[in-house]
Amino acid sequence: MATGLKKAVQLRAMGPDDLSAAYELSREQQWPHREKDWDRMLDLGQGVIAESEGRIVGTTMWWTFGEDVASIGMVIVSKDVQGQGLGRQLMNAALEQIGERTVLLNATAEGLNLYRALGFETVSSVYQHQGAAFSVPIPELIPNERVAPMKAGEISDIVELDRHATGLNRGRAVEYLCSYTQGVVLNRDGNQAGYALFRRFGRGYAIGPTVAPDIGGAKALISHWLGSNAGMFCRLDVPDDSGLSGWLDEMGLPCVGRVTRMCRGTAPQAGVLARTFSLINQALG
Repeated sequence: MATGLKKAVQLRAMGPDDLSAAYELSREQQWPHREKDWDRMLDLGQGVIAESEGRIVGTTMWWTFGEDVASIGMVIVSKDVQGQGLGRQLMNAALEQIGERTVLLNATAEGLNLYRALGFETVSSVYQHQGAAFSVPIPELIPNERVAPMKAGEISDIVELDRHATGLNRGRAVEYLCSYTQGVVLNRDGNQAGYALFRRFGRGYAIGPTVAPDIGGAKALISHWLGSNAGMFCRLDVPDDSGLSGWLDEMGLPCVGRVTRMCRGTAPQAGVLARTFSLINQALG
């Protein structure tokens, strides 16, 4: 394989035995992912690694949502080989495997020029909020509304609600997440109107995805998890149109970063009855 790198680099499929080295590569970038987080992402998707002289120097991963859409993430190039075209090679390898699907990603500032050159267009932004010293007000529920623990029998309804909110066929991902996370459901007039998951991730815990019919419902779901986990390090990745960023700042969960949402192809069309207020994570969206 032709390469602009000074040393020969080979690209190959990522496997479970590569996760320890991939984890160390993400630590080099000061990303918060645990090795277990890598493991779970590989369970749901596929990846490519770049190897030079027996050392992993680059990664990328992707996840398919039905026949039409995929998401790319975990694009990492070791600092000592950056600027030599490896990021483009990794992206091209992933895009070749993904095929004709629409492709979504959340880009750091460092990757923007590469992704634009590959045909990705800016859609919006995502804000990363996190912290442990937060104060949560009691949520203001409307009549006939409650937040309750998710039951196993509700997962199929949650999958359909998620599909409506995102325009994506994420059933396998949602069911997988529900197998090891805690979940709550927003019930309005006896119907499932939203949900939010809470799980170990990175330096602490992540709240997401959060799907709700409106910002009031989203705040009720998120407040449940924050209120029952006071003092725990929690993270949320919220779209810029969620309206939640200022609210999270006020509670003591400051914005510590921003990524750019990008799309190559026809963007999925979300429904009107519910929408996404926090992501699974920046890689999966």
